[in-house]
Amino acid sequence: MQSSSEDHPAKGLFECQLCGFATPYSYFGQKPPNARSVVLLEECYVMKDPFTPDKGKFLILGSQCCLCNKLVCVGMECSLFYTKRYCLPCVRENRESFPQEIQMDLEKRRLQPSS
Repeated sequence: MQSSSEDHPAKGLFECQLCGFATPYSYFGQKPPNARSVVLLEECYVMKDPFTPDKGKFLILGSQCCLCNKLVCVGMECSLFYTKRYCLPCVRENRESFPQEIQMDLEKRRLQPSS
């Protein structure tokens, strides 16, 4: 019987350039393995979900900011996805270019206490 690490060996180490979160990833792209009907809207760093034996389950770790090309995780304090992935520093710099809903979401994030 093969272990899950043999099914999806690590391709490299994903590391967020904002918060420093780092973990091995098993796939980079838009069509994760064993998830036949899934096509992601961006090229992402993905790992097999370690919390389930289901081979089709995966976790999206992060992607590149479409403006500055920094590698960022999907954490609320690091990035957001609005048609493309944006790091929060780029969103703040270009705040007026985003719809009102995104601007209000940014304000909510700013007011939330850090954990």
